[in-house]
Amino acid sequence: MTESSTSGGGAWASALSGKSDEEKEELLDRMLTRLALCDDSKLQALLAKILPLSIAALSSASTSLRNKVIEILTHVNKRVKHQPVIGLPLSDLWKLYVESSSAPMVRNFCIMYIEMAVDRVQMEEKQLMAPVFSANISKLPPQHQGILLRITAKVIGECHRSQVSDEVLEKYRALVGSKDCDIFLEFCLHTILYQPSPQSGGRPAGLSTLQCERVTGKDPLKNDMLRNRKAGIMNIIEALELPPELVYPIYIAACADSHEPVLKKGEELLKKNASGVNLDDQNLISRLFLLFNGTAGSANTSPDSNISPGSVALRVRLMSIFCRSITSANSFPSTLQCIFGCIFGTDSTSRLKQLGMEFTVWVFKHARMDQLKLMGPVILTGILKTLDNFSSLNSDAIARETKSFCYQAIGLLAQRMPQLFRDKIDVAVRLFDALKLEEQYLRMIVQEATSSLSIAYKDAPAKVLKDVELLLLQNSQVEQSEVRFCAVRWATALFDLKHCPSRFICMLGAADSKLDIREMALEGLFPGEAQRNSPSQSISVVYPKLSEMLTYILEQQPAILESTGVGDIKLLFPSKTYVAMVKFLLKCFETEAAQTDLAEDSDYVHTAESLCVLLEHAMTYEGSVELHASASKALITLGSHFPQMIASRYAQKVLWLKQYLGHLDYDTRESMARLLGIASSALPIAASTELITEVISSIAGTQKLRFEAQHGTLSALGYVVANCLLRTPPMSDSVLQSVLKCLVDVINKETSALASLAMQALGHIGICIPLPPLLIDSTEVSIWTILLEKVSKLLSGDDIKAVQKTVIALGHMCVKESSSSHLNIALDLIFSLSRSKVEDILFAAGEALAFLWGGVPVTTHVILRTNYSSLSMSSNFLMGDTSSSLRRTTSKEFENNEVYHVTVRDAITRKLFDALLYSNRKEERCAGTVWLLSLTIYCGHHTSIQQLLPDIQEAFSHLIGEQNELTQELASQGLSIVYEIGDDSMRKNLVNALVGTLTGSGKRKRAVKLAEDTEVFQEGAFGESPTGGKLSTYKELCNLANEMGQPDLIYKFMDLANHQASLNSKRGAAFGFSKIAKLAGDALKPYLRALIPRLVRYQYDPDKNVQDAMSHIWKALVADSKKTIDEHLDLIMDDLLTQCGSRLWRSREASCLALADILQGRKFDQVEKHLKSIWIAAFRAMDDIKETVRNAGDRLCRAVASLTGRLCDVSLTPVSDAKQTMAIVLPLLLTEGIMNKFESIRKASISMVTKLAKGAGIAIRPYLSDLVCCMLESLSSLEDQGMNYVELHAEKVGIQTEKLENLRISIARGSPMWETLEFCIDVVDSHSLELLVPRLAQLVKSGIGLNTRVGVANFITLLVQKVGVDIKPFTSRLLKLLLPVVKDERSASSKRALANACAVVLKYAAPSQAQKLIEDTACLHSGDRNEQIACAILLKSYASTAADTLNGYHAIIVPVIFVSRFEDDKTISNLYEELWEENMSSERITLQLYLEEIVTLINEGIMSSSWSRKKKAAQAICKLSEVLGESLSSHHNVLLTSLMKEIQGRLWEGKEVLLNALSALCTSCHKAISASNPDSPNAILSLALSACTKKTQKYREAAFCCLEQVCWTTLYMLISFCNPGYITLQLEIWLFHAMFL
Repeated sequence: MTESSTSGGGAWASALSGKSDEEKEELLDRMLTRLALCDDSKLQALLAKILPLSIAALSSASTSLRNKVIEILTHVNKRVKHQPVIGLPLSDLWKLYVESSSAPMVRNFCIMYIEMAVDRVQMEEKQLMAPVFSANISKLPPQHQGILLRITAKVIGECHRSQVSDEVLEKYRALVGSKDCDIFLEFCLHTILYQPSPQSGGRPAGLSTLQCERVTGKDPLKNDMLRNRKAGIMNIIEALELPPELVYPIYIAACADSHEPVLKKGEELLKKNASGVNLDDQNLISRLFLLFNGTAGSANTSPDSNISPGSVALRVRLMSIFCRSITSANSFPSTLQCIFGCIFGTDSTSRLKQLGMEFTVWVFKHARMDQLKLMGPVILTGILKTLDNFSSLNSDAIARETKSFCYQAIGLLAQRMPQLFRDKIDVAVRLFDALKLEEQYLRMIVQEATSSLSIAYKDAPAKVLKDVELLLLQNSQVEQSEVRFCAVRWATALFDLKHCPSRFICMLGAADSKLDIREMALEGLFPGEAQRNSPSQSISVVYPKLSEMLTYILEQQPAILESTGVGDIKLLFPSKTYVAMVKFLLKCFETEAAQTDLAEDSDYVHTAESLCVLLEHAMTYEGSVELHASASKALITLGSHFPQMIASRYAQKVLWLKQYLGHLDYDTRESMARLLGIASSALPIAASTELITEVISSIAGTQKLRFEAQHGTLSALGYVVANCLLRTPPMSDSVLQSVLKCLVDVINKETSALASLAMQALGHIGICIPLPPLLIDSTEVSIWTILLEKVSKLLSGDDIKAVQKTVIALGHMCVKESSSSHLNIALDLIFSLSRSKVEDILFAAGEALAFLWGGVPVTTHVILRTNYSSLSMSSNFLMGDTSSSLRRTTSKEFENNEVYHVTVRDAITRKLFDALLYSNRKEERCAGTVWLLSLTIYCGHHTSIQQLLPDIQEAFSHLIGEQNELTQELASQGLSIVYEIGDDSMRKNLVNALVGTLTGSGKRKRAVKLAEDTEVFQEGAFGESPTGGKLSTYKELCNLANEMGQPDLIYKFMDLANHQASLNSKRGAAFGFSKIAKLAGDALKPYLRALIPRLVRYQYDPDKNVQDAMSHIWKALVADSKKTIDEHLDLIMDDLLTQCGSRLWRSREASCLALADILQGRKFDQVEKHLKSIWIAAFRAMDDIKETVRNAGDRLCRAVASLTGRLCDVSLTPVSDAKQTMAIVLPLLLTEGIMNKFESIRKASISMVTKLAKGAGIAIRPYLSDLVCCMLESLSSLEDQGMNYVELHAEKVGIQTEKLENLRISIARGSPMWETLEFCIDVVDSHSLELLVPRLAQLVKSGIGLNTRVGVANFITLLVQKVGVDIKPFTSRLLKLLLPVVKDERSASSKRALANACAVVLKYAAPSQAQKLIEDTACLHSGDRNEQIACAILLKSYASTAADTLNGYHAIIVPVIFVSRFEDDKTISNLYEELWEENMSSERITLQLYLEEIVTLINEGIMSSSWSRKKKAAQAICKLSEVLGESLSSHHNVLLTSLMKEIQGRLWEGKEVLLNALSALCTSCHKAISASNPDSPNAILSLALSACTKKTQKYREAAFCCLEQVCWTTLYMLISFCNPGYITLQLEIWLFHAMFL
C-alpha cells in the first residue's frame, strides 16, 4: 500500500516541481478561475483534479501561495458544503495523505477533506477504503488516529451492521497481529463502552474524557447511529476470529450495553468463545480490572485522562469473571481496589456488594500467601465493618447472600492466616454471638466459619486460651444448637485430651439433645473408641490426672460435695453427662492405676474418696438406669484397687447399699450386692452375722418380694457370705448352715431364674470353702445329693441365662471340692449339655470345665471384688483375640494338683477325645470343640494341657473340616492358640499339617463311624427324596440308593460328602492359618510356592466363607500382593489353567475369576506362553454345563479380550510384541472361536477379531487372507437363521424377494464382520494381494450364501478402489471368474454386486482383456433371460464405473442396448431402456452414428431361428424407421430383403410384428425402395395381399393394417414411376379386397 501511495502522491508533486512560486501561484489562479466558471454538474470531475493539487501546494513555504490555496479551498467549501451529491476524490486525497514527503499542513487538510469525502462516495468504495485507513495507523499522530478511527467506525456502522463481505473482511484481516490491530480493537472497546451522556453530564462509565472525545469527535453520537456502529463492530470482530483474550473485554462490554441487539450479540459471542479464553492471562485480567476500577484515583494522570470505573451492569459482569480466575485473586492492588469498590463504592449496589463478598471468598481461597498478607488484614477490617452496617431490615435475598459470603470469608481467612485472629478473641465472640442472633438460614454458614476459626487459636497465648475457655463454657449450654455445636467443636479441636475445661465441656455436650453434638462430645472424651473395638486398631491416648479432672468438675459444681447422696435429691448434671463423666473419670483412674500402685498414695486415696462422693451423688433416684449401672460399676472398680478404703467407707453405709438391692437394673443390683459383700468384710463379726440373718429372713420371709428384690438379696447373700468366709476368724458354722439351707430351699422350691441365682451364690461360697453337708434332723446330707435332681432339671430347661449361671456355679462349687463322687456328679451334669445347640450354654460349660481342670487365670478376689462376670464373656471367643484376652499366667489358687483333680482331668480328657470330638453327631463335636478350646485358652499353661497339645492339635485339625461354621472357626482358633503355646517342634508340625490341608496333600483324617442318624449333608443341601422327604442322614441316603435300584450309588454320595469335607477343611485351615501366619513369620517361606497358587484360586471360591478365610491367610502371608503375584505368576497361571479343566465346578469357576483379575495390566512377556491356553480355557468355560461357570467364563473372556486388544494395538504395544500376539491369538479365533457352535463364543470371537483388525494396524497383514475369507464366510454362516425361514415363506406372506435380500445385505453390512473387513482393506498392500486375491477368487467360485457372495463382490470392489493400479497383475484372473459368476447368479442383489466388482476390475484391465470382456458381455444379450439380465446389469456397471474404458467399445454395446429395449419381458426391456436413457444423450444422433452395427445386429436377429429375436429385431426396425425416417434409406435394402424373406416363411406366434416393421420401413424409405428397384412396390404389395389370406385372425388383421399402409405408400410410388393403366388395375384389386374385408 505504501508503494502505491507514494507513486500516487508523486503525480501531484511532479506537476508542481520545477516551477517557481510565481508560476505556481499563476497556476492556482487559473484553477480558481476554472472553479468559478464551472457548473455544479461538472464540479465533481474538476475537483478530482484540482483539490489534491491545491492541497499539495500547501507544502510550499510561500505565504502568498498558501493564501491562494486557502482561497481555492474556501471556494470549494462554499460550493460543496450544502451539496452532498458532489463527490470528492477520496482515493487521491488518501494517497496524498500517506505520501511520506507530505508536510504536516498538507496532511491536516487532507484528513479534513477525507472526512468530508467519505460521506460523498459510493457504499462499495467507502467500505473498501475504511480498513485501509487503519493500516499503519499506529504511526500517525493521535489526533489523526481519532479522526480515521471515527471514519472507520462510521463506515462500519453504515455498511456492516448486518453482514460483512469477504472482500472487505480480507482487508481487515491484513491488520491482524500488528500494533494497528491493537489500536483498532481498543477503539472498538471504547466505542462499545460509550453510552450517551446523562443530563447531568460527567464522564461516561469506563472511559476517560479524552477517550470519550476520541469516540464521538465534536458532536455527540445519536442513539441510532451509536447502535449501528456497535452492531457493525461486533460483526467485524466476530468475522476476524481473533484470539479470545484480545476480544474478550469487548464481548463483556457488549453484554452490559444498553442497546438490546448489541447486548444479545455480545452474549451470543461470549457463549461461543468463553470456553476458549484463558482467564488466568495476566494481560487480560489487567485490562478487565482497568474496566472495573478505572484510574480515577491515580495521581499520576491528568483529570482528562482519568478513566472512570465501568457501569454497574459491566462491573456485575466482570465480577462473575473474577470469581473464576486465580490470577484475579493475585493481582494486588487491583484485587483489593475491586473488593473495596464493590463493598464501599459510592455507586455500589446490593448486588455488587454481594459479588464483592463472593470475590473475597474466592481471593481468600486462591490467593498466594504473599498476596494474602498484603490484602488480608485490610479486607478483614472491611468485612467486619460491613457486618456492622447490616441492619435487621436488610432481609432481601441479595443481602442474605452478602452476609453469608462475609462469614465464609472469615472462615477461609482463619484457615489461611490464623495469626490475624490469634492475639484476641473479638472475632470469635462476634461469631458466637452471630450464631445466637442471626436468622436460621445463616446459622449453618456462621457455624462453618466458627468451626474454621478454631484453628486460628491452636497455638494462641495462654491468656487468650483462658478467654477462649470462658467463651466456650458460656456457650456450651445456650439454647441455640449451632452455638453448642461450635463450643464442643472448639473444645475438641483446640485442646488435647489432658485439658480439663475442654473435657468438661464435652461432658456437658454428651447430654445434648442433638445427636451430632453428642457424638462429637463423646469422640472428644473417648477418641477412637469405635476403632479400638477392632483388635487391629490401636490408638494411643493420654488422659488427664484424675485429681485434676475431678477438682475442675467439683469447682464447676461444688454442690456435689454438699450432697448426702441419699434420698430424692436432684441431680446436678443431666444423666447422660453423668454417664460420660463417670466413664471418663474411670478412664483417668485406670490409666494411672496401670502405671503406679495407687493404694500406697495417701493423696490419691483422698481423690478416690472425692470420686466416691460424686458416684454416690450419681446414684440418686433421679438418675437414669444407665447412670446407676455405670456409677455402681465404678464403685466396684475403686473397690478393686482400694479395698480397705471402700470396705470401711461403705461399712458405714450398709443401709444405703441395701436400698439398691431391689433396683430395676440387673447390673446395678449385681454391683451393689458385690459392694455390700466388700463392705461386710469391714463390719464386726456380730454386725456381719446380723446382716446375713437379716438377708436370710427377707428371703425366707412370708412376705413375697419382687423378683428384683429377691435377685438382689440372693446375690448379696452370696457375696456377703463369701467375703465373711475369707475373714479371720471366719463366720460360725451355724450361720453358714442357715445360709446353705436357705439357698438350697430356694433352689428346690423357686423358679429357674431364682434357683440359678441361688446356685450362683452357692458357687461364690464354693470358691472359698468346700461345701459342707447340710444338717437335716441331725443327719448330715450332701448338698450335691440334695440338688442333683433339681440341677438336672435346671440344665435341661429353656431358660438359657439360668442354665449359664447354673453350670458356671457348678464349676465354682468344684474348685475347693475334694470328694470324687461330688466331682463326678458335677462332671455328669456338665457333660449332659453336650447336645445343646445354644452357643452361650456351651461356652459356660467350657468355663465350668476349666474351673474343674484347674489353672484358670483368675483368683477369688477377682471373682468377688471386681466387675468380673465370667471367663467366657471376658475372652470373647468369636470377636476378639483370644490369645490376649486374659492373663496368660496360671493362678496358683486354682492349680488343682491333688489326686482327685487328676482323676477329674482324666475323665474330662476321655470324654472329649473318646466320645465328643469324634462323635458321629455334629452337636457333640461342636460341644467338644467349644470345651477343648475353653480348656486350651483358660488352662493352656497348665502342665497337663501342655502334655496334651499333640492330641489337641490333631483334634482341632480334624475339626476344621466340619460343616458347622462355629465348630470350624473355633477349631481354627484352637490351632492358633496351640501354635502360640506350643514349642518349636509343635509349631513346625502344625504348619506342615495346615499347609498339607490347604494344598490337598494332608494326611488322611481319623475316620468317624457312621450311625443311622449321622448327618452326612446339611439339611436342604442335597434336595429331597422322590416322596418329598429329607435327604441328609446316612440312613436316608441308603434308602434312596435302594429305591433307585442302585445300591452302589451310596459310594457316590459319600464321595460328594468327602469332597465337601475337604472344602470345609481348607476353609477351617484358612481361619487357623491366618492367625498362625502372623506368628510363624519366616517358617512359612518354604511353603509359599505351594501355597500361593492355591490361595489365589481359593480367594475366588464360590463359597463366600472360603473366600473370606483365604483372604485372611493371604493378608497374613503376603505384604505386597502385586509383587507376590508377579513373582509367582507362572506358577499361578499353570495352576489356574489346570484347574480350569477340573471336574469340580467350583474349581473351574474360581480359576476363571482369578485369571480374569490377574490378567489385568499384564505385558506380553508375562503372558506369552499362557495366552493361547487362556483363550482355550475361556472358550471351554463359556460352554460349561453350569451357569455360574459360564458367567465366570464370560468374565475371563472379557478380560483376555481386553488384554489381547491392548497387546495387539501398535499404538500401545511394540510392533514386534503385537505381531507375536497376533500370531498366537488370531489363528485360534478364526478356527476355534468364530466356527464354534456356541453362540456367545462366536460373538466374543468376532468382537475380538474386529478389535484386533482395528488396533493392530500393519501387524495384521500376514493374516489378511485367512481373516478376510473367514469374515466373508461368517457373513452367511453367522446370519440369524430366522432370515432363512422368512425367505422360504416370503411369497406366502407377500414379501418381495428383492426387498428381503436387500434387508439381509443391509444387516450384514452393519455387522462386526463387515466392520472387520473394512479395517482389513485399510492395511492391504501389494504383498498382501499375492496371498489375498487367490483366496478371494476361490471364494468367488465356491462362496455359499447370499451375504457371502455379495460380501465377496463388495470387498473386491473396495479392495480394487484401495489398491488401484496394484491390482493389474490379477485383473485377468478376476475377470475370467467374475463374468461367469455374474451370468449364472440368480439373485438380483448378488448379481448387481458382482457386476460392480467386475466393472471396478475392468478399469485396470489391459485393453485386450477389456475388449474380450465387453464382447463376451455383449454376447449375453442373445442368451436366456438370466443372461440378458446379466448383460444389462454388467453394461450398466461398466457405464457407471468404467466409463472411460467403455467409451472405445460403443460400436459393440450400443446395438445390443438398442435392440434389447424391445424384449417382450418387461423386466429386461426396462433395464435396457433405463440403460439407453442414462447413457445416450441424443437418440437420433446415436442411431445415426452406430446405424450400420445396429442394422447388422437387427438383420442377424431377423434371420435367427429364435422367434423372440425376430420380434425384437422387427420392433427395432419400427423404432429405427420412426426416429430416422429417410435417414434409414442407406440400409433399407438389407432390412427389406430380410423382412420379405421372413414374412414368406411359416407362421409363428407374434409374427405380425414383421408386418408392422415392413409397413414402417416402407413408410420411412419409400423413395429409396422405389428408386433402387421399380418392381419392389409390386412385390411388397403382393406380399401384403398374400398375408391377408392367412387364417390366423390376429395375423390377418395386422396384414390388412400393413396392406393399408403399404397401399398408400405404393400408390405414391406408382404415381411417381408407373403408367395409369396399371394404377387402375391395382386400384380395382384393392377395392375388391376392401369389400372383402
